[in-house]
Amino acid sequence: MSEIEAENSIMGVASPEYIYSEKIKKLIKNGKIETVGNDQKYDVEKIISLKPDAVFTNYIASFENTYQLLKNNGIQVIFLDEYLEQKPLEKTAYIKLFGKLFGKVDIAEKKYAEIKKNYQELKQLALKSQSRPKVLANEMYGDVWYLPGGKTFTANYIADANADYILKDNMEDKAVTMSFEEVYSKSMETKYWINAGNHRSKQELLNINPYYGKLEVFKNGKIYGVTEKERQKANDFFESGVVRSDLILKDYIKIFHPELLQDYKLTYLKELQ
Repeated sequence: MSEIEAENSIMGVASPEYIYSEKIKKLIKNGKIETVGNDQKYDVEKIISLKPDAVFTNYIASFENTYQLLKNNGIQVIFLDEYLEQKPLEKTAYIKLFGKLFGKVDIAEKKYAEIKKNYQELKQLALKSQSRPKVLANEMYGDVWYLPGGKTFTANYIADANADYILKDNMEDKAVTMSFEEVYSKSMETKYWINAGNHRSKQELLNINPYYGKLEVFKNGKIYGVTEKERQKANDFFESGVVRSDLILKDYIKIFHPELLQDYKLTYLKELQ
């Protein structure tokens, strides 16, 4: 909605602490946008009193009664499943849906065409590099490492940035769970570790899990978290990054092939020191 300049159509949001957009934060502060609960519980009475035309949400089975109540009060409930899309440009294409819904088809189509053109040109640029470094992604939670499957959007980004993801031959389009030992044996020659959460330093990673220090990439490679555009709980990687697949790809190319984008500064990712 920010990309097609439709912020003024927003009447209410849940969990405003996760919103990065300065414009939307200002509208909330000025009382133009109401807070209508959080991702665990909607303030149904408040939503009904605002009389919106529609509510956008992702489907949660336990909220079925809430959805029905909203529909009974003449409010359309529109479920968004863009998080299921595994090709970056197909995620970006949701901008066209919003263009239709908000009467901004022209701006949405123009924006999509521009992002698609950038993305395809960047993909071609990445192929000019002679190197194809090995890449590890994500992090551990407890005893389990949740790696993006070989068909996920993270794996697609790495491939489009002309790098060699350690699970590129995997056929899953969701997270794959592995033990530290399995990841250790698969990542011997890894040069880059990306999407290492929102940690600020290598020491912070070690404090969470001392085993990380045994990884080759920890000792001799480079590690990047998604913290360049983070403000408290809000992180723009998960906000504008959903639409700006071209900028995320550009970040990965800059990381894997810095010689191709010498003057570019990372937008969403940041190296851990």
